[in-house]
Amino acid sequence: MNEQQTVTIAEIEEESELAADFIEELLDIADLDGDLEIEISERRAIISVSAEEDVLIDLSKTDAVTALQEIVRLVVQNKTGRYSRLVLDIGGSRKKREGELARLVERAVERLDAGASFAELPPMSSYERKIIHSLVAERGYSSESKGEGAQRRTIIRPA
Repeated sequence: MNEQQTVTIAEIEEESELAADFIEELLDIADLDGDLEIEISERRAIISVSAEEDVLIDLSKTDAVTALQEIVRLVVQNKTGRYSRLVLDIGGSRKKREGELARLVERAVERLDAGASFAELPPMSSYERKIIHSLVAERGYSSESKGEGAQRRTIIRPA
C-alpha cells in the first residue's frame, strides 16, 4: 500500500483546513472577496473558492488554478510533512475543466471511430487522468496511463 492510500480522513481534514487558511490569506493580500467551501471526496480535499461577481475570473483560468493548486499543496506538505492530493476549484474552474476533458475524450473517440487504433491525450494531472478514465469507460472504450511524472498521459483504445 502506498502513502497516498494510507492517509486518514483526519489527515485530509487537517490538510483542507491548512489549505483554506492559506487561501484566505492570499485573498486578503490580493484584496479579493471570496467564499471557501471544503469537501472531502475520494480521499482528497477539494477547496472551492467562489465570489458574487467575476472578481475571480483571472484566477479561474486553468494555468492559474494549476499553479495556485501546486503552491497550496507545497504549503500543506511543508506543514504536515505529507504529500497532498488536494484539488483547488476557483470560480467553477473544476466544472469548466471537466467540460474540456469531455471534449478531449469526444475528439479521441471520433478518431477511434474513424479507424485509429489508439488515441493519445496530452500529459495531465492524476486527478484529470482519473476523470478521463471514467469518461472513457462510460463511452465503452478502454484507457491506460503511460509515462512518468509530469509527462504521464492517457492512451485510449477500443474496448
